[in-house]
Amino acid sequence: MFQPVSLFIGMRYAKLAKGNGFISFISFFSIAGITLGIIALICVTSVMNGFENRLKQSMLQITPHLSVALPDKQNHPLYQILATHPDVTSISRFKSSEGLVVSNTKLLAAKIYGIDDSQDTPLTAMLNSETVKQLANTKYSVAITRRLATELNVSVGDKIRLMLPSVTTFTPVGRMPSQRLFTVAVLLDNSAFHSQVILTSTSNLLRLNRIKPSRFNEFALYLTDPFKLDDLINDMPELKTLKVADWKDTQGSLFSAVAMEKRIMSLLLGLIILVAVFNILSALTMMVSEKQSEIAILQTLGLTPNGVLQVFMVQGLYNGLVGSVLGVLLGLAVALNINEILALIGIQIIAGMQLPVDVSWLQVGVIFTLSIAMSYLATFYPARRAAKLAPAQVLRYE
Repeated sequence: MFQPVSLFIGMRYAKLAKGNGFISFISFFSIAGITLGIIALICVTSVMNGFENRLKQSMLQITPHLSVALPDKQNHPLYQILATHPDVTSISRFKSSEGLVVSNTKLLAAKIYGIDDSQDTPLTAMLNSETVKQLANTKYSVAITRRLATELNVSVGDKIRLMLPSVTTFTPVGRMPSQRLFTVAVLLDNSAFHSQVILTSTSNLLRLNRIKPSRFNEFALYLTDPFKLDDLINDMPELKTLKVADWKDTQGSLFSAVAMEKRIMSLLLGLIILVAVFNILSALTMMVSEKQSEIAILQTLGLTPNGVLQVFMVQGLYNGLVGSVLGVLLGLAVALNINEILALIGIQIIAGMQLPVDVSWLQVGVIFTLSIAMSYLATFYPARRAAKLAPAQVLRYE
């Protein structure tokens, strides 16, 4: 089968390098370094992606992606535009508050959400219909998580006091936070709710906030992808003229920290590949020094300097390609079975939990491409050095 001369000689040199002890040693570690670096990168990015998606599902499932105050409520022209927007999955009246919950034994911070049985929202979808009706029809009743009930040492039927430090009234003894006794009606088992979550009807929460129902005009929007929030706001300049709040105000710092950690980990693990690429450069440089006479002979036989350049670029790319392909195949195999592998070797990260894994094929493609690109760049110096060899000077003493 016909092959270009540069490709044929380059592949031959790549195979002959295995016969030279020291060059073979460096070549092996360059391939192994690239392979291990890519395996580590794929595994870490996949686990971080899974962790980020789990956070998105658990923390942004009930937190409104965007809250907007519409002066004319459903009659506002923007309401229909938002309701029919392709990126908006739900728009409904919504109220939440940050407050304190007090029992006979403990005081804790809590996030209080109002639910409305007349509207189908992501929050009500997480509850069964009986719970929603019970909270809506029972005055001053709440649903709390079992973990919070344990911390407060309360059960169904017990009383707890909810306080809103941000809403105060004047009393004879001074300014006091808005507060009221509530009855624990339901204990939540749903793992999507974090421990400090309290649910009550929207009407109860409005009374606690001292807001008249006729003046309540806050609406919550849930998007198909919370991270497309900026695109929605840019598409609708009218939103900037209204009172809006988004999930980034409360949860943005956490997701930013996760994204920053993912970038730093990728950068650190990428240094493994970079070190391996320098091994390719070292091996090629030594190969050029060892094959000077052969290069000169090839040039006297008609191989152009550009052909010599291609010979050593092929040899360097061979190591980079082998390491990258092995790294991607093994990295995918390890990432997709990481929980089974950890269980097999007896490592348990968190009792009863598994590492979340989400393999991004785009990220895998970027890692593979960057690895090949770095290997390609590493071949330039030794290949140019070989191409600049003067045959007459090299063969003078041969």
